[in-house]
Amino acid sequence: MTLLDSAPLDVLDAYRTCEFVTLGRDGTPAAWPTAVRRQKDGTLLLSTSLAFSQKALNIRRDDRVALLFSDPTGSGLAHAPQIFVGGRAECPDEIMTGPQGAEDYWRMLFERQPHSRAYVSAPLRRLMDWYYLRLLITVTPDQLVVRPPLPPSAPRDPEGPTALPGSAQLAGFPSAVLAARDASGAPVLARTRPVPTDEGFAVEVPDDCAATAGPASLLVHRHDDQLNHMRNALVRGTLTAGDRRLLVPTNVVEPMGTGRPTDAIRVLRSTRRATSRYLERRGLDRPRVRWDEFKALAVSAKRT
Repeated sequence: MTLLDSAPLDVLDAYRTCEFVTLGRDGTPAAWPTAVRRQKDGTLLLSTSLAFSQKALNIRRDDRVALLFSDPTGSGLAHAPQIFVGGRAECPDEIMTGPQGAEDYWRMLFERQPHSRAYVSAPLRRLMDWYYLRLLITVTPDQLVVRPPLPPSAPRDPEGPTALPGSAQLAGFPSAVLAARDASGAPVLARTRPVPTDEGFAVEVPDDCAATAGPASLLVHRHDDQLNHMRNALVRGTLTAGDRRLLVPTNVVEPMGTGRPTDAIRVLRSTRRATSRYLERRGLDRPRVRWDEFKALAVSAKRT
């Protein structure tokens, strides 16, 4: 028996993405959507490309992490419960150039994200090699909480304070994920409905989420049933104490852009530059991706 065995595993496995949080150098918990594969030994396998290696760098400095399965888009589940997992992560500084050791993880991605199969074709390989240069992250759970889905909300008043950083981003989503820290400093996650006020975003924190005052953030993200048309934004700030909890925002991070036609080109350039920086700082040449191995997995997944 492992800790995860007490969770509704069929639900956990059906989720296409989860919110994954690490702790930044300044202690701010930063959450981003990611794909996860449950392992037979009770651990969870994730990965990050070199272009978005901050998660890996955070883990190597402080291995406390958390995951929240709370957006069932594409899972086929209605009113799915939320699953919170806290634990410790490992992320060796070993660049994976092929699917070796993570074949099931990559097969899952090719099956659930059909458009990614095109990335292994010859015309796109030169542009997309950064996507396949990955670091593997293994999470060993030590905390598990199952929560009911967020109840339906009343229609929101479109009016309200709009000068707050993040107002425009949060307004486009029915809910957000609060990333904060508990009394020990470990990250915690909870899905909530931020309400803009003059001082900040009012948030409700469930009783089983021991979020304390301090650095915090709000994540919004979306994707379609086939993990396409992704959009995400992170509103960083400070969570207040007291009966009325507020996330007082300071800045907004939108790594994939704001939806403009030019965003795809900008993101492609920035990811390639970030990949090069990761390699240069370690004195490494750009590894060659094992395209044939990825293509074989993509083809087999396409037949399922």
